[in-house]
Amino acid sequence: MSKNDIMRPFINLAEVVKTYEGNGKVYSALKGVTLSISEGEYVGIVGRSGSGKTTLLNMLTGIDKPTSGEISAAGRVLNSLTEDQLAVWRGRKVGIVFQFFQLLPTLTILENVMLPMDFCGVIPPKQRKERAVKLLEKVGIAEHANKLPAALSGGEQQRAAIARALSNDPPIIAADEPTGNLDSKTAEMVFAIFDNLSQEGKTILIISHDKDISRRVQRTITITDGIISGDISYGREVMQNVQPQS
Repeated sequence: MSKNDIMRPFINLAEVVKTYEGNGKVYSALKGVTLSISEGEYVGIVGRSGSGKTTLLNMLTGIDKPTSGEISAAGRVLNSLTEDQLAVWRGRKVGIVFQFFQLLPTLTILENVMLPMDFCGVIPPKQRKERAVKLLEKVGIAEHANKLPAALSGGEQQRAAIARALSNDPPIIAADEPTGNLDSKTAEMVFAIFDNLSQEGKTILIISHDKDISRRVQRTITITDGIISGDISYGREVMQNVQPQS
């Protein structure tokens, strides 16, 4: 990917407001957020609990719709899509990694990685198993392909979740506290995978409580009480050729 490709705007939010109603009150999670993220950027989103950072990620990935404002990402205006259209767009354009892994416990690790391929139909059926195996090799856990999630450690499950997020080769990878339940050594292994994905040209969005996230990413966006209170670009290359350890 060339430098010009990386700098092309890819995700845009314009005056995005998100409010929730409950117990007779209206709560504003986002208050007129305007934000642009370029293709290939490696972005950390930080903020205290309740600041709106997860809501922001949900807006960026089409998991939730804004109360007002406009969101466009990967060539589509998300506001204009129906729920079914959003589900198709998200399955093809976004790979999501959750804090608690969200692997299906009755499926093997290999089957978990193949599942999004079966839902979206992007990858031809004959290629799905081979692709799943290669993705598990990519994250360093191919030897666990036929095990159930419960047989793996937390770090191994998170690596499996990353492989699943990559199953349809989406251009955007979004992670919500992906190392929140991991020890520091295991967290470092997981972040190394994201570093490598950034080098491959993926647009990476990570919500993290890790205070050191700024040393890994190219840009840190800080959310405070539903507004962007900080947006720093570091102008650095991320680490290259970092291999996940077993």
